[in-house]
Amino acid sequence: MHVLLIEDDALVASGIQAGLAVHDFAVDCVDSMAAARRALETVRSDVVILDRGLPDGDGLTLLEAWREAGCDVPVLVLTARDAVSERIDGLEGGADDYLVKPFDLDELVARLHALLRRARGRARPCLVHGGLSLDPVTREVTLDGRPVSLPRRELMLLEAFLNEPRAVLSAERLKDSLYGLEEVESNALNVHIHHLRRKLGNEVIETVRGLGFRLGVPERIGDANRRAGRSS
Repeated sequence: MHVLLIEDDALVASGIQAGLAVHDFAVDCVDSMAAARRALETVRSDVVILDRGLPDGDGLTLLEAWREAGCDVPVLVLTARDAVSERIDGLEGGADDYLVKPFDLDELVARLHALLRRARGRARPCLVHGGLSLDPVTREVTLDGRPVSLPRRELMLLEAFLNEPRAVLSAERLKDSLYGLEEVESNALNVHIHHLRRKLGNEVIETVRGLGFRLGVPERIGDANRRAGRSS
């Protein structure tokens, strides 16, 4: 999941970035409204964490402009303004959630997962597709009930597919989920997809020529691995 963090306090921002990285979030941080506008135009974010007290204005002004322009990215307002009226203003201004500083990192992570879950129309926390399951909190992956160990980038890539199981995802969109604004080698995504297919079966990710990739048909994920196991 890619997070755009809009926070002008460098110490707070670095702490959030480090904490979210442990939970397999790709995080890009900007420290002003102007930089946030440019970032959101450059990279597709799954969720935005927005501070209100920015050097060039109130973050709520930026949020309201995004909503008026039709931007529907989930936004969590993270601020020291704790008055009830401030919270109401934030939620009515377009925020999907509102968290007051100081905060607990585990609560922030849980709220981010909940935001994405609601945005994708899911009721349960675990991501299940055929014989494949991923728990976004524990980061545990199972295939037909058997645990599968995946390194961070492969886990993030699988999560991106599972979050939108019926969508064809372009290479650029997948790179945004994994790397954000970070520069990466041109073949990095293909390498990760190759590794996922090797570990979870060739049926897990389909190539849609000229458009990108999508998750395979649920009924075939896991079955191919059982067939391979019987023939080996």
